[in-house]
Amino acid sequence: MATTMTSIRLNIQLADEAVKVLGAKNRTEAVHLALKEIVALRKFKNLMARHAGKLTFEALDE
Repeated sequence: MATTMTSIRLNIQLADEAVKVLGAKNRTEAVHLALKEIVALRKFKNLMARHAGKLTFEALDE
């Protein structure tokens, strides 16, 4: 995995909550896990859209 140092502004309370919810070791890991989750979710939604009518999925929060 390619990594680079970068500087971003984070909502510390949200980042710390993400650490707890995701079971991450630290904020950096939480950001990486959250990015992986959102990419996977978007790919899944795109897959569902391409196969509309053939597949069904009921999300808990929608």
